[in-house]
Amino acid sequence: MLADFLKDYLSIIVFLLVALVLSVAFVAVNYLASPKNPDPEKLSAYECGFEPFNDSRMEFDVRFYLVAILFIIFDLEIAFLFPWAISLGKIGILGFTSMMIFLFILTIGFIYEWKKGALDWE
Repeated sequence: MLADFLKDYLSIIVFLLVALVLSVAFVAVNYLASPKNPDPEKLSAYECGFEPFNDSRMEFDVRFYLVAILFIIFDLEIAFLFPWAISLGKIGILGFTSMMIFLFILTIGFIYEWKKGALDWE
Protein backbone atom coordinates (compact mmCIF):
# COMPACT_ATOMS: atom_id res chain seq x y z
CA MET A 1 0.00 0.00 0.00
CA LEU A 2 2.77 2.44 0.92
CA ALA A 3 4.77 1.48 -2.16
CA ASP A 4 1.81 2.26 -4.43
CA PHE A 5 1.28 5.59 -2.67
CA LEU A 6 4.95 6.53 -3.04
CA LYS A 7 5.00 5.41 -6.66
CA ASP A 8 2.03 7.64 -7.45
CA TYR A 9 2.82 10.68 -5.31
CA LEU A 10 6.57 10.68 -4.66
CA SER A 11 7.31 13.15 -7.43
CA ILE A 12 4.67 15.55 -6.08
CA ILE A 13 5.99 15.25 -2.52
CA VAL A 14 9.58 15.86 -3.69
CA PHE A 15 8.41 18.86 -5.73
CA LEU A 16 6.59 20.34 -2.73
CA LEU A 17 9.59 19.78 -0.45
CA VAL A 18 11.99 21.40 -2.93
CA ALA A 19 9.59 24.34 -3.34
CA LEU A 20 9.28 24.74 0.43
CA VAL A 21 13.04 24.57 1.00
CA LEU A 22 13.76 27.03 -1.81
CA SER A 23 11.08 29.43 -0.60
CA VAL A 24 12.37 29.44 2.96
CA ALA A 25 15.96 29.78 1.72
CA PHE A 26 15.12 32.74 -0.53
CA VAL A 27 13.27 34.53 2.26
CA ALA A 28 16.10 33.88 4.73
CA VAL A 29 18.82 35.06 2.32
CA ASN A 30 16.80 38.16 1.49
CA TYR A 31 16.24 38.94 5.16
CA LEU A 32 19.92 38.47 6.02
CA ALA A 33 21.37 40.29 3.00
CA SER A 34 18.97 43.22 2.68
CA PRO A 35 19.91 46.68 4.00
CA LYS A 36 18.10 47.71 7.16
CA ASN A 37 17.92 51.49 6.60
CA PRO A 38 14.53 52.43 5.13
CA ASP A 39 14.17 56.06 4.08
CA PRO A 40 10.99 58.15 4.50
CA GLU A 41 10.09 57.68 0.83
CA LYS A 42 10.10 53.93 1.25
CA LEU A 43 7.82 54.18 4.29
CA SER A 44 5.32 56.52 2.60
CA ALA A 45 2.01 55.57 1.02
CA TYR A 46 2.34 53.64 -2.22
CA GLU A 47 -0.01 54.50 -5.07
CA CYS A 48 -3.09 54.82 -2.91
CA GLY A 49 -2.85 58.56 -2.35
CA PHE A 50 -3.38 58.42 1.41
CA GLU A 51 -0.85 58.61 4.19
CA PRO A 52 -0.65 55.33 6.11
CA PHE A 53 -1.03 56.79 9.59
CA ASN A 54 -4.00 59.14 9.29
CA ASP A 55 -7.46 58.71 10.76
CA SER A 56 -8.80 55.27 9.92
CA ARG A 57 -12.34 56.62 9.49
CA MET A 58 -11.51 58.86 6.53
CA GLU A 59 -13.68 58.59 3.43
CA PHE A 60 -12.36 56.87 0.33
CA ASP A 61 -13.21 57.97 -3.15
CA VAL A 62 -15.68 55.62 -4.81
CA ARG A 63 -13.30 55.28 -7.77
CA PHE A 64 -11.00 53.08 -5.68
CA TYR A 65 -13.84 50.60 -5.20
CA LEU A 66 -14.86 50.85 -8.86
CA VAL A 67 -11.35 50.04 -10.04
CA ALA A 68 -11.22 47.12 -7.60
CA ILE A 69 -14.55 45.74 -8.87
CA LEU A 70 -13.44 46.12 -12.49
CA PHE A 71 -10.23 44.28 -11.69
CA ILE A 72 -12.15 41.44 -10.07
CA ILE A 73 -14.52 41.20 -13.04
CA PHE A 74 -11.73 40.91 -15.59
CA ASP A 75 -9.72 38.63 -13.33
CA LEU A 76 -12.71 36.28 -13.13
CA GLU A 77 -13.05 36.46 -16.89
CA ILE A 78 -9.51 35.16 -17.26
CA ALA A 79 -10.20 32.49 -14.63
CA PHE A 80 -13.10 31.25 -16.78
CA LEU A 81 -11.12 31.44 -20.03
CA PHE A 82 -8.33 29.04 -19.03
CA PRO A 83 -10.46 25.94 -18.36
CA TRP A 84 -12.63 26.81 -21.35
CA ALA A 85 -9.59 26.97 -23.65
CA ILE A 86 -8.29 23.64 -22.38
CA SER A 87 -11.59 21.82 -22.84
CA LEU A 88 -12.66 23.55 -26.06
CA GLY A 89 -12.19 20.39 -28.12
CA LYS A 90 -14.54 18.42 -25.87
CA ILE A 91 -17.35 20.93 -25.30
CA GLY A 92 -18.02 21.60 -28.98
CA ILE A 93 -19.99 24.39 -30.54
CA LEU A 94 -22.35 24.82 -27.58
CA GLY A 95 -19.44 25.57 -25.24
CA PHE A 96 -17.89 27.92 -27.78
CA THR A 97 -21.17 29.79 -28.27
CA SER A 98 -21.85 30.11 -24.55
CA MET A 99 -18.35 31.53 -23.94
CA MET A 100 -18.75 34.00 -26.79
CA ILE A 101 -22.04 35.16 -25.25
CA PHE A 102 -20.29 35.50 -21.88
CA LEU A 103 -17.46 37.53 -23.44
CA PHE A 104 -19.95 39.66 -25.37
CA ILE A 105 -21.82 40.55 -22.16
CA LEU A 106 -18.55 41.45 -20.43
CA THR A 107 -17.52 43.55 -23.42
CA ILE A 108 -20.83 45.42 -23.34
CA GLY A 109 -20.29 46.09 -19.62
CA PHE A 110 -16.76 47.30 -20.29
CA ILE A 111 -17.95 49.66 -23.03
CA TYR A 112 -20.67 50.97 -20.72
CA GLU A 113 -18.12 51.67 -17.96
CA TRP A 114 -15.84 53.33 -20.48
CA LYS A 115 -18.61 55.57 -21.87
CA LYS A 116 -19.72 56.56 -18.35
CA GLY A 117 -16.15 57.71 -17.62
CA ALA A 118 -15.50 55.18 -14.87
CA LEU A 119 -12.02 54.47 -16.24
CA ASP A 120 -10.98 58.14 -16.35
CA TRP A 121 -8.66 59.03 -13.51
CA GLU A 122 -8.23 62.69 -12.63
